[in-house]
Amino acid sequence: PCRSPCSPNTPGLLLPRTFILMATVKGDLFKNLAPEERVHHTKVSIIGSGSVGVACALSILLKGLSDELALVDVNEARLKGETLDLQQGSAFAKLPNIVCSRDYLVTANSSLVIITAGARQEKGETRLDLVQRNVAIFRLMISSVVQYSPHCKLIVVSNPVDILTYVAWKLSAFPKSRVIGSGCNLDTARFRFLIGQKLGIHSESCHGWVLGEHGDSSVPVWSGVNIAGVLLKDLNAAIGTGKDPEQWENVHKDVVNSAYEIIKMKGYTSWAIGLSVADLTESILKNLRRVHPVSTIIKGLYGINEEVFLSVPCVLGENGITDIIKIKMTPEEEARFKKSAKTLWGIQKELKL
Repeated sequence: PCRSPCSPNTPGLLLPRTFILMATVKGDLFKNLAPEERVHHTKVSIIGSGSVGVACALSILLKGLSDELALVDVNEARLKGETLDLQQGSAFAKLPNIVCSRDYLVTANSSLVIITAGARQEKGETRLDLVQRNVAIFRLMISSVVQYSPHCKLIVVSNPVDILTYVAWKLSAFPKSRVIGSGCNLDTARFRFLIGQKLGIHSESCHGWVLGEHGDSSVPVWSGVNIAGVLLKDLNAAIGTGKDPEQWENVHKDVVNSAYEIIKMKGYTSWAIGLSVADLTESILKNLRRVHPVSTIIKGLYGINEEVFLSVPCVLGENGITDIIKIKMTPEEEARFKKSAKTLWGIQKELKL
């Protein structure tokens, strides 16, 4: 007998033979006790299904951080292909629901929205031109995100990340605690990895921070770099300077150059940033209150009076950024940090929002 909700003989309703058969098998297999109303406790949406968006998706899936993952992109063929690929591996990731659409409705009621979409810099294009093109893209994305998930937290990954985090904050009108730039979370991980390589120990045992702009003007805080509480500057007073015979300053140069090197070799960066974003996602969704160097508004800190976003150590939990750690820097480090802010403000003040 047919156990579908409608009889196949209903006038005007044609049900495919496969549907009738499947409904019959399902009816014979299950004895239903409760309605199939899904309750999603944590939903993460990723805007952009390029290499970075997919790396974020896979990293979040493998950590089992959400009940539902939604992907949005304007490139429908790529979006559906990547989603299908992830769905077919979901048995190994233990995630019940992966969905996609060009329509932002699919992101409704997200706990967290990750922005990886944006324009890439073209040959001969200035940074300001690139940012202005991204402002137009963000205007559409952010308004759609706010419409369907007005209480979400935002993580901005698209570059230039600090300026676009400011743009997202302005366009969303969200509290500053809920708009987070991925910032120097990856730069700091690269810094610790390279210090570990130089010392022959695991990067988790290397403690140090890269702050400021995610990019060329980032600031390595050598004054605080330590292993098990032992400050490296106490062992080498010139560490990180041009007078250092061991040339530790090359570690930070490698941090800045590493993305360029990877892009030169494989065309883009993806896995490290994907893992970095999953790290931030975990702190937020699990309310871990871990400290991350992420981009946030720093007006009023270190003598900076403009509304610029730069990376400082921030406490991340279910409400987004709850606290900023007032890290002590040397006068030289603070001067570099201020210069970083000035560089960004020079571009930001020209933006047409």
